[in-house]
Amino acid sequence: MDKNNKEYQIRIVIEQIRPYIQRDGGDLEFVDYKDGIVKVRFLGACVGCMSIGSTLKDGVEAILKDEVEGIKEVVLADA
Repeated sequence: MDKNNKEYQIRIVIEQIRPYIQRDGGDLEFVDYKDGIVKVRFLGACVGCMSIGSTLKDGVEAILKDEVEGIKEVVLADA
């Protein structure tokens, strides 16, 4: 996959984030990227966790926006 490809860049950053989420019993999965919107899915202990919104916006979204140019928002994918 082309290293300049946005999806590739997003996947790399998510792989770097995953160990921190896994440490608390959860996991993070890339689902889709289109028009600046990244869709992810939380798994494991993250499902139903009250901190999921904070983890998504203050953690995952903030890091992706910082690391990958053009990211507008990170949202949860439909189940």
